[in-house]
Amino acid sequence: MNSPRIQKELANACASEVTLAIVNDIGDKVFTLLVDEARNISMKEQMGVVLRYVNNEGYVIERFIGIVHVTDTFSHTLKCAIDDLSVKHNLSISKVRGQGYDRASNMRGEFNGLKSLILQENPYAMYIHCFSHQLQLIIVAVAKGIRVVKDVFSYVSMIVNMVGASCREKDQLRLELQHDKIS
Repeated sequence: MNSPRIQKELANACASEVTLAIVNDIGDKVFTLLVDEARNISMKEQMGVVLRYVNNEGYVIERFIGIVHVTDTFSHTLKCAIDDLSVKHNLSISKVRGQGYDRASNMRGEFNGLKSLILQENPYAMYIHCFSHQLQLIIVAVAKGIRVVKDVFSYVSMIVNMVGASCREKDQLRLELQHDKIS
């Protein structure tokens, strides 16, 4: 268990089992593909993939399926990575009914974007802008524009950092929480 190689093998085995359970839950139902690309801390390009579907009980489920390292973030490279991921997990692009990305041109471009490449293969894969990304952009814009909101976020950040860094503060909060539960 101390060997990094064995730890990595165990983590990969767990990830494979979880992904298999997600794919089995989707079965032959339709799903939505949510993709975001970014650069990691070591400056390597990567693509995060989430699948959204309705399970057998009628609940909308979103599951993170994986991070795929890509050589660049051109739309053709991302499309090839999605195709490879689909083949690996036995998912069909023909079952995609929605696709969600941010507003980057390589994602939503009308002619050469990832959106249009998937639409060429599957005309039922409607594009929906990623609402969580939209919300994040709105919050950032509001926080920058209104002094009071900006101050609140600054204070919350400082409090979280102070409490998180201090063992004594953590112990004090635990004691207060314990006292509140007993009372």
